[in-house]
Amino acid sequence: MSLINLLGRKEIIFLQLLLIIMGLTFTGHAQPGSVNEPVRYIGDGLIDPDVHEGGLRYAIGTDSRQVMRVNRAFPEWTGQNFTYNHAPNIAYWNGKFHVHYLSNLMDEHIEPGQTLIATSTDGRNWDDPVVVFPPYRAPEGVKLMEGTRGYYMHQRMGFYIAPNGRLLITGFYGQATYEYSFPFNELGLGRVVREVYRDGTYGPIYFIRYSSHSEFDETNTSYPFYTRSNDKGFIEACDALLSDKLITMQWWDEDQGLDGFYSITEAGSAFNFYRRKDGKIVGLWKRAVSALSDNGIHFSKPVRSPTFIMSGGKMWGQATKDGRYAIVYNPIDMSSYRYPLIVVTSDDGIIFKDMVLVNAEVPPRRFTGLWKDFGPQYKRGIIEGNGNPPGNDMWLTYSMNKEDIWVSRISVPVRYKVEGNVNDNFNNLKAGGAVTDWNIYAPKWAPVNVVDFPSSSNKSLLLQDKDPYDYARAIRVFEETVRAVIAVTVYPKQSDNGILEIDVTDRYGKRPVRIRFDEDNKLKAWDGSNMVDLQSYKPDTWYKLEVAVNANPGSYSISIDGKKVAEDLNFAEPVETVERVSFRTGEYRDLPNRTTPNQPVASYHPHLPEADYPVPLSEFYINDFRVTSR
Repeated sequence: MSLINLLGRKEIIFLQLLLIIMGLTFTGHAQPGSVNEPVRYIGDGLIDPDVHEGGLRYAIGTDSRQVMRVNRAFPEWTGQNFTYNHAPNIAYWNGKFHVHYLSNLMDEHIEPGQTLIATSTDGRNWDDPVVVFPPYRAPEGVKLMEGTRGYYMHQRMGFYIAPNGRLLITGFYGQATYEYSFPFNELGLGRVVREVYRDGTYGPIYFIRYSSHSEFDETNTSYPFYTRSNDKGFIEACDALLSDKLITMQWWDEDQGLDGFYSITEAGSAFNFYRRKDGKIVGLWKRAVSALSDNGIHFSKPVRSPTFIMSGGKMWGQATKDGRYAIVYNPIDMSSYRYPLIVVTSDDGIIFKDMVLVNAEVPPRRFTGLWKDFGPQYKRGIIEGNGNPPGNDMWLTYSMNKEDIWVSRISVPVRYKVEGNVNDNFNNLKAGGAVTDWNIYAPKWAPVNVVDFPSSSNKSLLLQDKDPYDYARAIRVFEETVRAVIAVTVYPKQSDNGILEIDVTDRYGKRPVRIRFDEDNKLKAWDGSNMVDLQSYKPDTWYKLEVAVNANPGSYSISIDGKKVAEDLNFAEPVETVERVSFRTGEYRDLPNRTTPNQPVASYHPHLPEADYPVPLSEFYINDFRVTSR
């Protein structure tokens, strides 16, 4: 058992604080923004390791949606039946979002492996993925390297929009060993490329670069070299990619360039970059490693930024459309427990602060597999040159538990506070469109959408759920206050299956007020640690709830359809203030936690029973949401 598994919450927080103090001491003589410390985080860096939200606030208006929910029993629903899916990349081109990710049968770094792409016109509704780089088959007579067992793919880069407008997709083929290892250097075959055509089809597969550490070339690989193409525009696009040393630096840790292809000789893993206002380029790698460049070719010596606490789950940085900067990462130095997913922001690309949540959910891992770390991880945004979606939003893609693929749209400017009263009725929103100011968590089988119900002029927010192990969730932040009156109307489509839990929380995610539409036809609430019945409810009926909350002394009252049904119920846990309401079609969860074993025994059967089969659909409509501070 590792040391971290022996530590409790207080010990982990103490270690986090110690790391911050050590980092501040270490950087006390470093100039922020210099080659000695390109980036610095100065905000509160402590998270609560016992809860998925980490005790943090939300980046208001973030919409997180599942691109692909893996399914082994029905591969036709996902384009394949491989259950290890990871390392996605994202681009926007030809009016569509494109997400590209690798996929293995069940384990990390084990054959067979392939790459798939999913597309979407709005970033919310995704087409079924298609295989674009299939499992590699060597030419007849070509044998595997001694000690290896097969071929699979690895990605550090996905897309390149060439100066001539062509969209290229790339991937890296390597050999799997009998023990856990990366398919790099002498194990690598090389990087492949093909074109995405504007009609949604794909061109032939070519190699664009062979590993400089091995003897692979056109004579012993299954695909021709790109210069064999008869399409001059495609060759021109490939030539442009090969000559772009800043973009191809993303390839460095897969093939470290014995032939001098790269302009750097040392770096970290998973390179990405952004440009500061002064023109300098900030390079970022895993484990909070960063460096500076004046020209995008030569970088300063990469150094670790000690005020950013993170491990191997990738670090993503970019300029945002409001003229500011953002870095996204998992803020804890525990590689197997990569949650929550947070964003910090900066005015100058040097000093970052205001750590807030992007996605704090950690659903159960449905399938077993080696090195399937918990949480939303390996995040990637749209790298410079890979498209510019409409609007000011920031787009991210990542894997969840190295199993499913997700996308989040973060509202820009990033903010975490609300001032004034809230009055939401959804009538001015587009059905199926963005849900302004709400934080949405929407799995494929538990979507959340604005709908024309009860009419096109009187819209509502619909939470649906047929997922046996996940839920739909919608969160509304309001002004932090000691006392508030919260009103909402809820329409349960059914009363004999599915639940809706309504929590009023404080800024740290503590849940003093807990109300539940239960599947036994009862509306319930917590009085301290006890659940009490409020009244029965019927399906296909609107219920107007009004909750009067008072954090001092710590009680709340509930009225339903104008009738008071509970008065002075005790908080389920003490808080000083409240600031958000959560609607969730499942029970609150805090598992897996930091001590949940990360490496279950591998099996070709689902780790969780019936994970591939939907349960009966439950539906809850939400309308006329208001919060008034008292």
